[in-house]
Amino acid sequence: MPLAAFVLVAGCGPSSSSVPPTETKKAEPAQASSGKPVARVGGPVVTATPGLAINRDGRYEAVFKTEVGSFTVELYPRQAPITVNNFVLLAKDGYYNGVTFHRVLAGFMAQAGDPTATGAGGPGWVIRDEISELKHDGPGVLSMANSGPNTGGSQFFITYDATPWLDGKHTVFGKVTQGMDVVNRVRLRDPSKEPSTQAGTRITRIEIVER
Repeated sequence: MPLAAFVLVAGCGPSSSSVPPTETKKAEPAQASSGKPVARVGGPVVTATPGLAINRDGRYEAVFKTEVGSFTVELYPRQAPITVNNFVLLAKDGYYNGVTFHRVLAGFMAQAGDPTATGAGGPGWVIRDEISELKHDGPGVLSMANSGPNTGGSQFFITYDATPWLDGKHTVFGKVTQGMDVVNRVRLRDPSKEPSTQAGTRITRIEIVER
């Protein structure tokens, strides 16, 4: 389903290295030096989001093809149908092709999903949180970056360790099942300290497999 077909209505800790992956409004300074994954959301508030196009009871995998190798993530449509649906449609439309991991902090997480690589990019709509029993309980957890409750868009992060302070604040919607060694090879990059240095590791594409 092409993104152009969607009807839109205008309208992440305890340490300096663990600021949650957050989408922060463009007018606000980046919150990349405190403890959660930060994603900035600009533009109008959107009240209509992509219609559900996945099977909530289906099994979906996302195969990330990157310049340092490939890794596979099992998605959780039963626990997070809206989030998985949003991610699947963006991936199938090629939205993530060429996007980089723009914020990667050792021992914490790797954040991507912003075509502008600034933390300010997004698809033009927001989706609501889907907080479940799933936790940020170890390496390889795939979760949504946001700028507060119900502000997810396209940005996501993958954990390198347990990050329990993010539980209840970010939607967990998948986990790496193969290739965590590849995720560990993603280049470290802290835009709060190195805003104009080497680009982050590039995602060539994300392939969605339904089983």
